[in-house]
Amino acid sequence: MSFNGNEGEFITLEEGAAMTARFRNTVQQGTVVAQFIGKEKLIELLNQPNCVGVRLYYGIDENNQNSIVSVGVASNENDLTNGLIIDRNIKCPPRCSKSNALNS
Repeated sequence: MSFNGNEGEFITLEEGAAMTARFRNTVQQGTVVAQFIGKEKLIELLNQPNCVGVRLYYGIDENNQNSIVSVGVASNENDLTNGLIIDRNIKCPPRCSKSNALNS
């Protein structure tokens, strides 16, 4: 198999809200439940040669908080580990969106 850059599916707000609620119900209050990555960092990651998408790895940072490590992926389904890798995202909490169906 190989990736073509069109993987994944759009879902409804209701589906996303149910999924994020199930996650929030499994963690203690104050646990990182979301992260923000700036557009420019994502574009730079996606614009690497041979990059057809992004793989998101769950991790735990040096402060013992949930983290997401993002890496570009080639069509052969391999991570571009010699390229750019994103972390040190803006965590929620404390920097969250106003209350909405995905976070409340």
